[in-house]
Amino acid sequence: MGELLPTPCSAAAPPQSGIKESKSKVGSASSTKMVDSKRNKKRVSSQTSEESSAPRKMPRRAAACLNFKETSIRINKKDSIVETKKEGVVVEEIVAVRLTAGKEDVRPCRRLTDFSLHNSDGVLQPFEMLEADNIFISGLILPLEETADKEKGKGVKCEGFGRVEEWAISGYEDGSPVIWISTEIADYDCLKPSGTYKKFYDHFYAKATACVEVYKILSKPSGSSLSLDELLAGIVRSMSGMKCFSSGLSIRDFIISQGEFIYTQLIGLDETSKTDQLFVDLPVLAALKDECQNLSNLAQAQSGSHQGKLTIDPKCKDEKGKNVPVASHSTEEDEDSKMARVLQEEERWRSMKRKKGRGTTTSSSKYYIKINEDEIANDYPLPAYYKTSNEETDEYIIFDSDMDVQHVEELPRSMLHDWALYNSDSRLVPLELLPLKPCDEIDVTIFGSGIMTADDGSGYNFDDDSTATSGSASNPIEGIPVFLSAVKEWVIEFGSSMISISIRTDMSWYRLGKPSKQYAPWYDQVLKIARLAISIITLLKDQTRVARLSFPDVIKRISDLPKDHSGFVSSNPQVVERYVVVHGQIILQQFSEYPDDSIKKSAFVTGLAQKMEQRHHTKWLVKKKKLLQRNEQNFNPRAAIAPVASKRKAMQATTTRLINKIWGGYYSNYSPEESNAESLTEVKEVEEIEEQEENEEDDVVEEKLDVSEKTKMPSSNAKKANLSSRSKGVKWDGKSVGKLPTGEVLYKKAIVHGGEVAVGGAVLLEDDESNDSPSICYVEYMFEKTDGSKIVHGRIMQRGSETVLGNAANERELFLTNDCMTFQLEEVLQSVHVDIRSVCWGHEHRKANAIAEKNDRARAEERKSKGLPMEYYCKSLYWPERGAFFALLYDSMGLGSGRCNGCKSNEADIEKESFELDDSMTSFKYQGIQYSIDDCVYVSPYHFSSEREAEIFKGGRNVGLKSYVICQLLEICECKQSKREDASAVRVRVRRFFKPEDISLEKAYSSDIREVYYSEETHTVPVDSIEGKCGIRKRKDLGPQDVPFTFDHAFFCENLYDPRTGSVKQLPSHIKLRYSTDQLNDDSASRKKKGKGKMDPEPEKEKDASQGNRLSTLDIFAGCGGLSEGLQQSGVSLTKWAIEYDAAAGDAFKLNHPEATVFVNNCNVILRAVMQKCGDADECISTPEAADLAALLDQAEIDNLPLPGQVDFINGGPPCQGFSGMNRFNQSTWSKVQCEMILAFLSFADYYRPRFFLLENVRNFVSFNQGQTFRLALASLLEMGYQVRCGILEAGAYGVPQSRKRAFIWAASPEEQLPEWPEPMHVFAAPQLKISMSKNLNYAAARSTTRGAPFRPLTVRDTIGDLPPVLNGASNQTLEYQSDPMSWFQKKIRAGMTVLHDHIAKEMNELNLIRCQKIPRRPGADWRDLPDEKVKLSNGQMADLIPWCLPNTAKRHNQWKGLFGRLDWEGNFPTSITDPQPMGKVGMCFHPEQDRIVTVRECARSQGFPDNYKFCGTVLDKHRQIGNAVPPPLAYALGRKLKEAVEKKKP
Repeated sequence: MGELLPTPCSAAAPPQSGIKESKSKVGSASSTKMVDSKRNKKRVSSQTSEESSAPRKMPRRAAACLNFKETSIRINKKDSIVETKKEGVVVEEIVAVRLTAGKEDVRPCRRLTDFSLHNSDGVLQPFEMLEADNIFISGLILPLEETADKEKGKGVKCEGFGRVEEWAISGYEDGSPVIWISTEIADYDCLKPSGTYKKFYDHFYAKATACVEVYKILSKPSGSSLSLDELLAGIVRSMSGMKCFSSGLSIRDFIISQGEFIYTQLIGLDETSKTDQLFVDLPVLAALKDECQNLSNLAQAQSGSHQGKLTIDPKCKDEKGKNVPVASHSTEEDEDSKMARVLQEEERWRSMKRKKGRGTTTSSSKYYIKINEDEIANDYPLPAYYKTSNEETDEYIIFDSDMDVQHVEELPRSMLHDWALYNSDSRLVPLELLPLKPCDEIDVTIFGSGIMTADDGSGYNFDDDSTATSGSASNPIEGIPVFLSAVKEWVIEFGSSMISISIRTDMSWYRLGKPSKQYAPWYDQVLKIARLAISIITLLKDQTRVARLSFPDVIKRISDLPKDHSGFVSSNPQVVERYVVVHGQIILQQFSEYPDDSIKKSAFVTGLAQKMEQRHHTKWLVKKKKLLQRNEQNFNPRAAIAPVASKRKAMQATTTRLINKIWGGYYSNYSPEESNAESLTEVKEVEEIEEQEENEEDDVVEEKLDVSEKTKMPSSNAKKANLSSRSKGVKWDGKSVGKLPTGEVLYKKAIVHGGEVAVGGAVLLEDDESNDSPSICYVEYMFEKTDGSKIVHGRIMQRGSETVLGNAANERELFLTNDCMTFQLEEVLQSVHVDIRSVCWGHEHRKANAIAEKNDRARAEERKSKGLPMEYYCKSLYWPERGAFFALLYDSMGLGSGRCNGCKSNEADIEKESFELDDSMTSFKYQGIQYSIDDCVYVSPYHFSSEREAEIFKGGRNVGLKSYVICQLLEICECKQSKREDASAVRVRVRRFFKPEDISLEKAYSSDIREVYYSEETHTVPVDSIEGKCGIRKRKDLGPQDVPFTFDHAFFCENLYDPRTGSVKQLPSHIKLRYSTDQLNDDSASRKKKGKGKMDPEPEKEKDASQGNRLSTLDIFAGCGGLSEGLQQSGVSLTKWAIEYDAAAGDAFKLNHPEATVFVNNCNVILRAVMQKCGDADECISTPEAADLAALLDQAEIDNLPLPGQVDFINGGPPCQGFSGMNRFNQSTWSKVQCEMILAFLSFADYYRPRFFLLENVRNFVSFNQGQTFRLALASLLEMGYQVRCGILEAGAYGVPQSRKRAFIWAASPEEQLPEWPEPMHVFAAPQLKISMSKNLNYAAARSTTRGAPFRPLTVRDTIGDLPPVLNGASNQTLEYQSDPMSWFQKKIRAGMTVLHDHIAKEMNELNLIRCQKIPRRPGADWRDLPDEKVKLSNGQMADLIPWCLPNTAKRHNQWKGLFGRLDWEGNFPTSITDPQPMGKVGMCFHPEQDRIVTVRECARSQGFPDNYKFCGTVLDKHRQIGNAVPPPLAYALGRKLKEAVEKKKP
């Protein structure tokens, strides 16, 4: 019999109060919130409503029952057992917050799960709807952190609470978005939505993820230089794993649609940014926003015909009547518009999701008509088979087969030169056999081979280019010989007189350059068909009515073409018709790409398609080119065929045994395939967990919480208790050895749990953070505190894998750091054996060290096999903040005296960052530099301008950037005693000196950059605006200067400037300047944020050292000698030997450095010859070919080879294939890596063991091959015993008038001083260039100068404004200057020459010359400024001025910005390349005023080569020599720092 129970209505609990104030959110690395005005506006309106006694609109809840009635019901016994719910349920938010409170001091923060957002009617609403409506929350509220209180940990259910005041996104630094929502009471971390709300949350989470991914990409050093396409491609790769995008939903379209949202969120981070680079300054972010607005405007335009439409992002008019867009998130936006915008966005998301799962409805009716090989056979040469002398690399090795790319448009893009196409039998086949569209069940497989390079914009075939299709061996292409997997499709880009063809495999897109000579006849035929199609399109374009010309009419017109016409086939109409029909697919494809619908659907196209079907050609079903289907292996027949022998194939590097061991050992032990498999498994597991969570019921959340409670971390009290129990096994061993200054007694040894801990030893520590490896600490000293606790002070020793070396490090090598820690002896787990090694230095010890290292390695392997503990060794100090590894200071380590070098270094850095004001108020010390009254200082330029012009500069033009203002300290203003230690609170009065650029551009152009003008203008500025110290001298005291760059912080003043009248006059006699007497070097420059800058007076002015005092230098991969030129100008080195493979470059080096012995040969051969000469051939690992060629050297060359001990300095830039950003071979095998020249370069360093070593390379060297090559290079130098420093420098900041970023590695013997990086001297628009030294630390070798530097940037006018005008194709090798030099740079760069050499230019074809003539003579002008018209060429042909391919493909290529571009007189040169051309990678190559490409001499000046520097060979040879060179000014700056290091050599 059941029981009778009352059945009450559900009643609302009474409100409760008494909540404690709790702490704010934690773990939010950075966040961005909606503007405060919105929040305040909502709260004010809320208060107003309450004051007026109007009821506040709240969500619907069950009303409290007022009249309880008993109703008799019968239930069984089983049902009478009532289960209590696992979570509490409350109505009021404040109660739920109180019930889940933890230790908090400020605003409460909680976690929120199983939540949904809804309006007052309970209808679910997206996050952004709170801008237009009152939004409330329902969900499970949990404590912010795990708690030991089991009941509290289960959380409290609360429905309809809030109202939501704002939302926020954080987690930018951690790389994973965290979404917060806030009410008036608390902030909530949104963990997981309810099942019904998931569709809304997924959308917002995708937007938040997009913000974080964009942040991650743009925060990298290379982020500021990305194009919009590169940014989108990176985001697509990073977000392609998200489940909501897993079925083909376009990530790219989604990112563009959210461009304005992303822009708003990221610029909100600028307010708290600690870096110089602000998001609001990034052009690519603005471009993303603009693209989003264009998409929105397009959507409006398409819906413009509908009545009663909602207006999104309305436009208003300004005072002048111009349209001004109103920000979509503006507070002025009315409620209807807000709601419409949000609803439209949600509808777009749902639409995209629907499209994701929708099948193709029309593709089944689209077919591709196969071309019959028998029908076209007579148009091609007789059968031939592919032959090559190159040792080709598998495309699958070069590209990462596990690249996270799903769509074909996201594949990398490269160039293919000297190429050929063939089938599985290696027979050459026509490209047109392959469909122009990806099709199902095709029965044609075509492979390819060629030399792969970066896509530099070349590869376009012009009608008047006679060499367009013929390969040439006279100028071999520098790239990677590859064989391709199966070609899947090909595309034609074309213009009226230009054709470019690209092919695609599953790994990459390749734009085709010139084919091999063997394949040229096959390619000629395809080009002929493409030109025929262009002729037909041109013919139809010229008709007033396209429909009038039928297929037979067009055939007749084509047969009437003259024989010299590019579209001529035959005079016989029947022959023409056959030709057009059998090759019809190429023609139809070109018509389909043409933008004019009347031509696309013309009668000719219809007639051609019918004719092709009448021939009963096979039809292939066209499929959408969406996802990639990669094969597991490359079936190219080249994989099993050896190359034909050749004299010029890539030679395996000659190496020493040490280099071979390090690099070969890594590639034999490291298995990328395994690691990739692990990561894939990891991803798969995560996806499975996520999918499982989506299907779980509500109570699963509670189970997870219970589990977490069982595995909570031990408390600090538990740790203390543990230490207390372990302290019984700790005691001192031996007597005390002294006392600390504070009175604590020092000891040398201790016994810990039966083991010995000694000063100078290393110990393993307990680690609360549960890292994979416990910390190892080097013991500096031990002492006992007055309370009896036994204390150790030591320095952290990092494992190699934790440094920049990563997986290239030896697992047994530890690196000492300056990170100190003090801990109790009880925390020591055990002692660790660490051998502090001091290795004998010098080439004469190389063999002995190698034997000792081999024995040590064998002993370590034996211990490992026996299961004994690992024995470590340490021989270097790792200092990531300085980007370096230093030699250990053995004499001051582990003394046990209470002194620690790590602490000393850290204290020195703190002291340098401090500010000290002298009591006399006449001097102060700031950033490590002492300043006194009357000193001259640099002051930030933005304290003298109301507008921060540096934030609006145009990328690449340095416009708006300003150099430091020169001021003289006049007085230190009085300040309160409490603020005397705050540099921002103490102010100084200064006199301003004006620079020429402050007066006018003309004055800046004609004046010395070191000149300043006295003025009576004074200012009061804070001390923290001072950037460094400089000096003003008499002009005669500056001394003569022969080089066009300066690194002294010295200026001269001879005139007075009145800013009110703008007049400049001679300095009056009554004004007495106090000239500086100290010699200032670049150490006096700004060292902000680096803690450097001690003022050391240099001895007398720099003089050329005698040859005997200079470093005897070997320059490898010397080129024409740019690096040697700058180093020698600095007075530090004398290049006695040089190695260069290219004959023309070698000849140029000989001309400019006649004192050097130049070996024009392969460096592998030279190294083999040197080691053979010294009797070390058995230690040399080389190919038989290298040995044979070394034996063929004549005796004179052998006698001139340098010997170990003769070379003090080795420098060079190894031309490693692919470092310039074009490709990677992430899974490269050791056999492929062996061909890299960096192995030979490092082997020279290993064999000669010079005092100093410098490696130069392109910026991407650091990240090439996922950074592995860079890490192995560092590991190799460290293994030799060198001190090493790495960094990236921008040449433009060192007096080079062009943007050129280069990576460098310095190495110095342990007996020498490791050179510092030179301080940048010129303002230049470039971000800080950083290298990741560890997980949480990035190192910049030099600060960004966008916010100031001693000197202004050098401009194009400064560089070439004095050169005489020449015409297109100018070829006179010598010319008169015709005018005097105007700028300071011109006066120095002429180098005393009276005759101008190499002012010669490449010749453009007629059409490009006409285009050049039509480009406006103004900054930023390029192909987009060409008029849309035709021109008549000299041969009678009509051609389009705008190349057809550019507007058709502009979206994919950042609008082809800069192609056919003019230089800007007031801007800088783009990066100098080896072959300037208007359609090249750096297309901005037209003179600012003359209609031609820049000359050889102009390019040389842009690199800083003086006019007396000679180049050899053809025009292309000379451009190549200049483009590959290190700018001499940058080399000079490096040489000065090397000279300082030599002079500061340790005693």
